[in-house]
Amino acid sequence: MVTADPQFRDSAVKAVHPRFRIVGAGPTGALLALGLAQQGFSVVLHDRLSAELLLNRSRAYAITHSSRRLLLDLNLWPALLDQMEPFRALRLDDCSARCTTWFQLRDLRPANRASEAIGWILDHRPLMRLLLERLQTSDLVELQLDDALPAEDVLANAVSREWIVAADGPRSTLRRCAEVPFWTHAYQQGCLTMKLRLTGAEQHCAYELFRPEGPMAVLPLGEDRYQVVWSAPLQRCRDRAASSTSELLSALDAILPDGVNAVQLLDDPGAFPLELSLAPRLHRGSLLLLGEAGHRCHPVGGQGLNLCWRDVSDLLNLTQAVRHGEISFTSLARRYSRCRRFDLAGVLLSTDLLIRFFSNQNRLLMPFRRLALFMLKRVSWIRRVSLSAMTDGAGTLLRPLPK
Repeated sequence: MVTADPQFRDSAVKAVHPRFRIVGAGPTGALLALGLAQQGFSVVLHDRLSAELLLNRSRAYAITHSSRRLLLDLNLWPALLDQMEPFRALRLDDCSARCTTWFQLRDLRPANRASEAIGWILDHRPLMRLLLERLQTSDLVELQLDDALPAEDVLANAVSREWIVAADGPRSTLRRCAEVPFWTHAYQQGCLTMKLRLTGAEQHCAYELFRPEGPMAVLPLGEDRYQVVWSAPLQRCRDRAASSTSELLSALDAILPDGVNAVQLLDDPGAFPLELSLAPRLHRGSLLLLGEAGHRCHPVGGQGLNLCWRDVSDLLNLTQAVRHGEISFTSLARRYSRCRRFDLAGVLLSTDLLIRFFSNQNRLLMPFRRLALFMLKRVSWIRRVSLSAMTDGAGTLLRPLPK
């Protein structure tokens, strides 16, 4: 169990630059490490995986405007821009209600329109490669990869001026070892992910299909390549992942929008369970929870990585304030937990309600679903508010966007 001991409190007040020890060198932990190093803090970054294994993941991420601003602040955006596929339209289909709604560039808030994209799709490999390259060239980052250091040792050996950051994912061993309270709800759904070639899809367009068994996202990767994120009962996802390529492509053809056809599978499909989880407080003593170590939501709307990176953004804002003497070291953890509450609650609640509202066959709800989509289609300010919540986070609805 981690506790805030007097030695940590006293020395933290005196220290100008505390050290950060981050466990988990995935996109979220690595991004935080880079941001802290740019602020002048010393960072030790651990991961049980080697650099090769960290790179070797077949997945893609939907990047929203909140993440764009963070990548710009850390001077990563220019190097990644050529690796990303922008989408300038988002098509939302309710397959049971047979309603379609479009989000266009004009539905973005004015501060975001200059980027000429609703969002971007970024493959894992170029992102992780750039992060590792920048970290390896930083004098303030000590990389300890391929290092299966027990969580008990990390916590027991923490020095007095050291913050420990758990960025080791939803099954965080640091969180469990520290006995941080954690609430989780397993959905009756799993998720099947794959990359494939499609014909007939709209150019620079992302699709979100609400189906009775669960939502499906179809995300452009460039040319005719797409990432599909297909939610359904977990065993059905596993059965589809184990099926033949022809069976899987036929099943996709049966549910994709009219005129869109799956022609080639580009990687091995992966199936995993879905859950809603949250740590009521993102800290305990000198331990901070970052990303999916502290929360997890349904992948509908592509909120997962962006929500994790808003953890990074808010924490970096606080560490910068510490560096400038605007807040004390000892208040960092408490302020971090507090400033993340509204965004986390908003995203977890909204994604959960979307699933409950659209992924069912309750006939009593069908008129309300049609009305909701009709209003979304006809009333521009509702689209702007909805899109802003998706691309900037719920907190920006109450304050101006940063430039």
